[in-house]
Amino acid sequence: MRVAAVADLHGHLPDVPPCDLLLLGGDLCPVRDHDVITQAGWLGGPFRTWLDDVPATAVAAIAGNHDFIVERARKLVPQLRWKYLQDTACRIGDVTIWGSPWTPWFHDWAFNAPRDGGEALLRDRYADAPAGTDILLLHGPPAGYGDVVVPSGHAVGSTAALELVDRVAPALCAFGHVHEGRGSWKRGATVLTNVAAVDLAYRLREQPVVTYAL
Repeated sequence: MRVAAVADLHGHLPDVPPCDLLLLGGDLCPVRDHDVITQAGWLGGPFRTWLDDVPATAVAAIAGNHDFIVERARKLVPQLRWKYLQDTACRIGDVTIWGSPWTPWFHDWAFNAPRDGGEALLRDRYADAPAGTDILLLHGPPAGYGDVVVPSGHAVGSTAALELVDRVAPALCAFGHVHEGRGSWKRGATVLTNVAAVDLAYRLREQPVVTYAL
């Protein structure tokens, strides 16, 4: 299976190579406006047109911390050509994908764990991820992988997410959230990959979509 992955679109609509499965790792909506009505119009307009045209056989997606519409007004999210995952799994072909939008606290935005006890909440959210999952689709990074923010140098990845990776041992764990943390790593049999599409200035990278053979 040819898998393409991208996160942190922030309103950009990049070219997607032909693939069997496209993974969308959250922060899809434009960063300039968090109003849920505006986000609904964008998802049902430019985003829907783009998504309908991408050369992917199937699409699995999660929200991110900028996608307020999904957390606050889910009924306003238009019907789209995707499998939306929120602490849930789906099966596409022979591949099981489990996805979650939650991240550690950050500006009290959408799908944030609380500042105090946040990792406990994340462990609870991740508890139902099934053994045998082939792909984990998370918005934020597991601790130690693509999680260092500039200029502070602080690591902001989730220990609960890393525990999830070790428990499930998927072939692929795709995430974003930390724009400057883009890259790929190996942990056991798992490829961990930060596929953020934009840089710190929200400019689209030259090759925003990463592809894998699974």
